[in-house]
Amino acid sequence: MQVTAGENIRMAISAVWSHRFRSMLTIIGIVIGITTVVTVSSLLTGLRKGVVTFFEEFGPNNIFLAQYGGDPNRTPSQRELTRKPILPEYADLIKRYIPAVEETSISLLVPGLIGNQPITARVPGYESDNISVVGLSASSFTTQPRELQEGREFTPDEAVRAAKVAIIGPLVAEALFPEGGAVGRTIIVSGAEYRVIGVYAPAKGGFFGENGLDRQIVIPLETAQLRYPQLDRYFIVVKAREGRRDEAFEEVRSLMRKIRHTPPQAEDDFALTTPDQIIKRFDAITGMIVLVSIAISALGLLVGGIGVMNIMLVSVTERTKEIGVRKAIGARRIDIIFQFLMEAVTLTGLGGLIGIAFAMLTTVVVSALVPSLPSETPPWAVISGFAVSVLVGLFFGVWPAVKAARLDPVEALRYE
Repeated sequence: MQVTAGENIRMAISAVWSHRFRSMLTIIGIVIGITTVVTVSSLLTGLRKGVVTFFEEFGPNNIFLAQYGGDPNRTPSQRELTRKPILPEYADLIKRYIPAVEETSISLLVPGLIGNQPITARVPGYESDNISVVGLSASSFTTQPRELQEGREFTPDEAVRAAKVAIIGPLVAEALFPEGGAVGRTIIVSGAEYRVIGVYAPAKGGFFGENGLDRQIVIPLETAQLRYPQLDRYFIVVKAREGRRDEAFEEVRSLMRKIRHTPPQAEDDFALTTPDQIIKRFDAITGMIVLVSIAISALGLLVGGIGVMNIMLVSVTERTKEIGVRKAIGARRIDIIFQFLMEAVTLTGLGGLIGIAFAMLTTVVVSALVPSLPSETPPWAVISGFAVSVLVGLFFGVWPAVKAARLDPVEALRYE
């Protein structure tokens, strides 16, 4: 007698359902393992999408030159502190001597604390210290164009005159002018008055769902230099001509080493990066997180797999007489093996589906409770999670299935 695959599947589902409480306890490890991997993958996918969008807005042809690497607002290492500062004059030299460069711009980063006093922005009735101030050259609107919600950018003439004008981010406008109408109003930033001439549109992308540009107050570079003469945290953006970014990168690096008299065998005493290099570093960090999550989930899958093997061995013992009857009426070894393998796969596959459902629910809840932590469940994580759960069932179900197939039908029929 040959049993069809459909009949074997129906028997497997019936066997699992008849012991559903025991089955649920058995697959808890599978559920935990799959939930962990899919949840972590979803959160990291959402974060990466935000980071990629964030740096795409900075311009794919841009090169960033700074004294320190990484986040400009972070505390530099001791080695980086020994580096000479980046001078604003470098921007003009780069544009003048490197044909592959289309434009350069300069930023002066103002720290959050000046003289142990936090920088604040205020207007009558409202004040905020959750801001950042940056001085930009007028050419920044070419190297890093941003959309305005209202108002305008400052002109080169206003920059040269060190005019006290400012463009503010949407979150700053919301904090200081909740009723709207920021353009044309005056704000006081660390004791100095600035006339708001524009409000930026919300920036795209960001880290953990938030973009620091939305909390930024932009003033002309020359104004910032007069207001904060003690600062030397300059950041230069180099916009390469279309299709020549790699060429421009090497030429900027070579020119900077000559200007700063860097010895031939010494490493660069400046940070030179591009958006895709930063994204690769982010991928390296998140890759390690994924590996750790896989290691943790592997323990859950191992426990779940051992549980499945154990319950299947118990099932073989409990159903010895049934196996004998099936063999007596013509069931082949392959039919018995397939039947018990299907039961194991059904168990672990069910665990995989429950784990995926829990993971998707978790990411939705996390995104709702913490909007700054975006998530997006990638299709590959869902497919991989289910495939792994099925493979676990196949691997740990082989021995019980083979043991069942090897039973002697005569002895099996005598079993009580």
